[in-house]
Amino acid sequence: MTKDTKSPNLYTMNRRQLLAGMSAIPLLATMGGPLRASDFPTAEVNKTGLAVTDDKVTVGILHSVTGTMAISETGSVEAEKLAIKQINESGGVLGRQIEVIQEDGASDWPTFAEKAKKLLVQDKVASVMGCWTSASRKAVLPVFEQYNGMLFYPTFYEGLEESPNVIYTGQEATQQIIAGLDWVAKEKGAKSFYLLGSDYIWPRTSNKIARKHIEDKLGLKVVGEEYYPLGHTQFNSVINKIKLKKPDVIYAIVVGGSNVAFYKQLKAAGIDMTKEKPVLLTISVTEDEILGIGGENIVGAYACMKYFQSLENDNNKEFVAAFKEMWGDDSVIGDVTQAAYLGPWLWKLAVEKAGSFDIDPLKESLPGIEFTKAPEGYVRIHENHHLWSKTRVGRAKDDGQYEVVYETADLVEPDPFPEGYQ
Repeated sequence: MTKDTKSPNLYTMNRRQLLAGMSAIPLLATMGGPLRASDFPTAEVNKTGLAVTDDKVTVGILHSVTGTMAISETGSVEAEKLAIKQINESGGVLGRQIEVIQEDGASDWPTFAEKAKKLLVQDKVASVMGCWTSASRKAVLPVFEQYNGMLFYPTFYEGLEESPNVIYTGQEATQQIIAGLDWVAKEKGAKSFYLLGSDYIWPRTSNKIARKHIEDKLGLKVVGEEYYPLGHTQFNSVINKIKLKKPDVIYAIVVGGSNVAFYKQLKAAGIDMTKEKPVLLTISVTEDEILGIGGENIVGAYACMKYFQSLENDNNKEFVAAFKEMWGDDSVIGDVTQAAYLGPWLWKLAVEKAGSFDIDPLKESLPGIEFTKAPEGYVRIHENHHLWSKTRVGRAKDDGQYEVVYETADLVEPDPFPEGYQ
């Protein structure tokens, strides 16, 4: 369900890009260089007691770097730190260098809430880049709304949420779940689906949306649906059920370290994804996870996301080169990693458009912010705090990368509350 008809045409986009660039950094063009802190007195740009001084501003990073979700979230930390390094090297934000306080959510949702409160109340950070799972986001959301903080959340998710205190830099259901199911039904002639996921809010809600779309909108069949705890490693039982049911599509939303066991056991059970009988379509396995899974264990599977490391554009080539220079030639970049990279840049643009670090002016400045240097291509913040972005489908290769086999011609408008799916 892509809403291409609502996407701006090329002329409109280019004109808006120009205007947004002019409004977001008003003095950069006129001064011919980075903004100077002396032109933005601290008393004027920090009226609410945030961690902002005459020469620095402090932000928070809150991800799991330990526990089962570390395999997925480490890349987000790396991308956010790369963006912050680049921003600092280009002059910072309102002439101030960014400093980071990093906290570990430890793959534990109460810990995320505890650390979020620390960052906002004790450390008084100007913004937070963080979370991965919907469970962690739901855990911290009341904290950000109570203490009026701003969270930049990078993960594709189920939608059905819109907070003034969150910018969702990943995709929601209409841009990923529904679009991917439409693609596999049309291009692969799929008639039956087996839904599989980790047992928490995102996979369950995503599969609820998927089932409704498969059965009510496409008139097709769901032949099975199973969930397993985070960190689960024994999938032979459900693989046997899949082999008995013979679905056209295995729709997999397994996350974190469980992916390693699932895909290895799938291959060991004789399911050859290169033959596409069944087709495996995932919305949760990025290049970050494949690093642990091993490309040979997932080759032939399809993923529906907005970004793959293999994208051919100048922005992405520069991003991949900079990422590898900072984190090593063996590092890989997945969809959420790229979406995490967008957070600090979008925050910088919004702060400089607002001329303030304070959260309320920041909220007002965020809708309409455009980032033309995004590795995925051009993106823009919608009034609902999600991003206009393209939908893409990639097919996994044995080298751990995806070959892009489909992408929408235009940006897809975010619609976190699609009619008929709630």
